[in-house]
Amino acid sequence: MKVFNKRYLALVVAGTIGLSACGSDGEDGEDGTTPPPPTVESSQVTNVDVISYALEEGLVRFEFEITNEEGVLITGLGEASAEVAALTEKGIQRSRDGSVGGSANTSTEGASLTMTDNGRYEFIAPMAAVNAGTEGLIRLAVGGGDNIAKSRYMVVDKTENIHTTSTATCQSCHVDFLASSIKHSSYTAINPDGETDLVAGCMACHNHVARDVDDSGSSLNTGGYAKNTLQKIGHINHQQFETGFAPSNCYTCHAEPITQVYTTDTCLDCHIEAGVTAPVNLNAFAADQDFRSLHTKMPQQQTIDEVHYTVTSTPELKGELSCTTLSLLNTAGEEEVALNIGEMVDAGEIAISMSFMKFHGNITDSASGTTSSTDNEDGSREYCTTYVAPDGDDTGLMALSRVTFSPNEGDQVIISSKSAALFADGSEEARRFNVTAESCTTCHNSHGEFHKSGGFADGGMSCLSCHYTGKDRRAGYSGPGFGPMIHGKHWGEGSYKIVDGEKEYNSAAALDAVNCVACHDSVVDLYEMPNQYMPSKSFNGGSDGVVTSQITANCFACHNDEQAKNHMMSNGGEINTLTTDLGDEWYLTPTNESCATCHAEGKSYGIEKFHQFER
Repeated sequence: MKVFNKRYLALVVAGTIGLSACGSDGEDGEDGTTPPPPTVESSQVTNVDVISYALEEGLVRFEFEITNEEGVLITGLGEASAEVAALTEKGIQRSRDGSVGGSANTSTEGASLTMTDNGRYEFIAPMAAVNAGTEGLIRLAVGGGDNIAKSRYMVVDKTENIHTTSTATCQSCHVDFLASSIKHSSYTAINPDGETDLVAGCMACHNHVARDVDDSGSSLNTGGYAKNTLQKIGHINHQQFETGFAPSNCYTCHAEPITQVYTTDTCLDCHIEAGVTAPVNLNAFAADQDFRSLHTKMPQQQTIDEVHYTVTSTPELKGELSCTTLSLLNTAGEEEVALNIGEMVDAGEIAISMSFMKFHGNITDSASGTTSSTDNEDGSREYCTTYVAPDGDDTGLMALSRVTFSPNEGDQVIISSKSAALFADGSEEARRFNVTAESCTTCHNSHGEFHKSGGFADGGMSCLSCHYTGKDRRAGYSGPGFGPMIHGKHWGEGSYKIVDGEKEYNSAAALDAVNCVACHDSVVDLYEMPNQYMPSKSFNGGSDGVVTSQITANCFACHNDEQAKNHMMSNGGEINTLTTDLGDEWYLTPTNESCATCHAEGKSYGIEKFHQFER
């Protein structure tokens, strides 16, 4: 086979030319020039690359380059703005009169915006109080108007340790602050690397220092920029969280040690709102003390949750009994330790509840029978019930344990685990549980009890003892079962109460319901959802005798307007179907819903295209 190689052919041609006479090759022409890169005069997205900046006497000088959504250089920029919030002995501060820090835009006297090359600009922002020694934070934004979109706010630079909260701690609950409907969400800033810098962006206006007011309460242009300091927003607004949230659990928001407190107002904002009237003396604390450690009640509950877990074994047949073994383990040391359940129960350190449940696709009913327990030498405890699944019965048996710690008076931490289900033919199957151990405690930072031995630890698993698919609970008219109830409690009919004829929503309304990733660690697989009904008197004004198909129940708990309801029902979804139409074994009857056909992951209208399952 003959091989054709362009490189070798070029050498042959060159050699042939070399053997011929060396005639004149003419005069050299002019060197070629590189054409300028393409440019545009408009954008839908404006990206900023800060090349340099400098704080000088009475001004800040920026050099930057801007591109559009396709990375093409933008010419014709006419708008830019900048703010400097200065670090003072009172903390971060920017006064409206320019006496501390400063702000400027292209309309400010003495400001200039010059294009030095295609897409490259110099912006001089005059600020009388700024000099080369000014510390704090610098924020920049460019664009705006009809042609060039306004860029994201950028924190160009900031002094280390000016805030102890972080983007990660805020967005553990808020997920994506920029995409939310919360006031001022458009001010969500980025750093020069394009990463969200939420807290520093907010501090450009919401300083450590509040805006001054006169004796009549009217705002002045001195002091800080806004009347609400950032610490006031964090400390006071978050105390309105209805349940399962303790403002005294400082570690939830403060990712870094708090060793500098500029004013007692930081403490008083929180203490007064919480009804704590004891005076605060900052001089009583060591200079390097971490103020987070002064609040220990909630961290104690958090620690109990984090260093303990249980294992509930799959039930096994022992003669005329069905038995499971519960183990309680502690992971605080280098090696985990199996604790002695019997001794801890006798000492009053823990209390235990064990539930046996019938299982068919999802939990369908509690298993009737008498339960007894025996302590084992290794510290575990065996629980046995007189219920045994009849031969030929296709309903399995599973166990759900709840171990309750009571570290403080009136406070409880419930550690829970579930077993796989055992079927009469010896096979096993695990119940779906599409959340993580931290799904609830990420926001409900008390790690404690919510209601009747159902708590926030372990993704709320302990709630399954009452709120399961086959149990017809009213649940505050929020939703049936577990998943629909959680959806409805946060964003559906259970998310508000009527006060003076008006709907008063809970604090979850400040979060976007599309941010499913706050609870779910992955996309919900609609094909894995059992094709079954669930009792739904919570959708029916508290009147029982009705059932709803399961995917529809989960969706309808949030999407409950008439248009959404009609869409679900026109595609086979069923809401409040009479059980008399289905018979006694309604839970074995397949439904007609076909939601997964269009809404399963990867489909044209897949659930992941309208709900956020990734951070």
